[in-house]
Amino acid sequence: MYCVSVGPSFGLRGVVCAVLSALVLVSVAADPADARARRSKWKPATADQRYADIVVDVNSGDVLRGTHPDAQRFPASLTKIMTLYLLFEQIETGKLKLSNRLEVSPEAATQAPSKLGLTPGGTISVEDSIRALVTKSANDAAVVVAEAIAGTEEDFAKLMTRKARALGMSRTTYKNASGLPDDEQLTTARDQALLAMAIQDRFPKHYSYFSTASFRWNGRTMRNHNRLLGRVEGVDGIKTGYTRASGFNLVTSVRRGKRHIVAVVLGGKSGGARDARMRELIAGNIMQAAISRTSPKVAAAPDPAVQTKRVRVAAAVPAAPLPDPAPSKADTSATAAIPTPRPAAGSTEPIKPHVVKTLSVKPSTAPVAAAVPLSLTPAAAAPAHTTLAVRTVDASPPPPAASRPGVLGVLSMPVPQAAPAAAETPRPQQTYAVAGAPAAVPLSPPPAAPAVRAKPRSGWIIQVGAFEAESEARERLSSAQEKAAKLLAGSEPFTEPVSKGDKTLYRARFAGLKPDQAEAACRILKRSDIACMALRN
Repeated sequence: MYCVSVGPSFGLRGVVCAVLSALVLVSVAADPADARARRSKWKPATADQRYADIVVDVNSGDVLRGTHPDAQRFPASLTKIMTLYLLFEQIETGKLKLSNRLEVSPEAATQAPSKLGLTPGGTISVEDSIRALVTKSANDAAVVVAEAIAGTEEDFAKLMTRKARALGMSRTTYKNASGLPDDEQLTTARDQALLAMAIQDRFPKHYSYFSTASFRWNGRTMRNHNRLLGRVEGVDGIKTGYTRASGFNLVTSVRRGKRHIVAVVLGGKSGGARDARMRELIAGNIMQAAISRTSPKVAAAPDPAVQTKRVRVAAAVPAAPLPDPAPSKADTSATAAIPTPRPAAGSTEPIKPHVVKTLSVKPSTAPVAAAVPLSLTPAAAAPAHTTLAVRTVDASPPPPAASRPGVLGVLSMPVPQAAPAAAETPRPQQTYAVAGAPAAVPLSPPPAAPAVRAKPRSGWIIQVGAFEAESEARERLSSAQEKAAKLLAGSEPFTEPVSKGDKTLYRARFAGLKPDQAEAACRILKRSDIACMALRN
């Protein structure tokens, strides 16, 4: 800054010049990063009051982590997952075919975007409706489906809510088929994870539509809004959603090897922030997932009060209503992963006699250990990673079970075993939890199996570190898999405890590699500052 002064006013102008110069120097010396922070309005995804997330291990039913998983949020277009669930039911029961054409009403055609631009009086096939819902998230197609199944969108929303209750989605209410804003249409991250698991278990063939990358309609190509498809290893669906009130939502299913997780992010600040958060959840939890399924498949409780209407299609259909088929095995089976709400006592169903064998047993008086099945049902102050709980219960004869589908009563039998040696303590009777039962039901398990040896592992092994905590070893496995994803795609990650003096370390290893794969993987990992050594198994 230049200050020029002449004449008697020189003293005052000199003071002003000095002050201005000092201000300039202070502003130059200020930290530019601090200035950028003051100008920026960016906040992390989890700072938004609308934010919630959950990650569920599909194989075990464990909740691996969760942030406000039971807080009610607006589902936006995640609503269409339930719309498709009910449509898939119609297809499986024969009430609709993929080739059937559905009528477009004026109500459907006037829906707000996102939409296909259907015209009143026109038609669209069932299969095109599915593809439009999955990729374009078309609101007009959602209403066409709703009206074809239930007559009106309002009645269809009631069916959606009833199905949600049957699946155990206790905090979800639907008011429309599309997810367009409605203050009463609410859900939770936990309920959406449950629905994502249910639609895969119930309709494995139709679920593949959720991996559709693009859809062509009237000469236009519409790409899937789910930007993780084809970009994040193992992602096979399922749905995005956005309104101003909801923020950016995403439900994702990920399969890597034998591991399978479902993750939900609600209320992201932007599409990019939501996707970045989902990537973090996948990377941070996939290695904790089980490699074999022990949790029963998710299924809806039977609802005898539901009277399904004949669907309305544009093509010719028989005049008489089609008979409702018998409930499928998937619908009538109970689930331990997510217990369904207990129905009221009594039933209007006719009693069907079954031949049963009656056994007379003498109840034991010893305490027993009851395995409590894992569930997604919220618990008071549950930890982020739910684990199997074991409690001691009284082995005296339990009271009769409450009226409930699939539960006839309780049978208590001692575990068959050889007579104990003199120095041995008799083994207590064991009880096992039955899916759908109100409490642990003592049953007679098979005789105790001999000790199982450690699983043999094939191929070459690479070790990427040894740690005092197993959680650290799992984190290292996840990091290594991210860095060398292609080379380690077919390998088996595992942790192996080893004693070093009075300490126990956990080795982080990958098995099942070929020699050249192991060497190449180690080269890549070492370039990323991850220690690695290849071992002949």
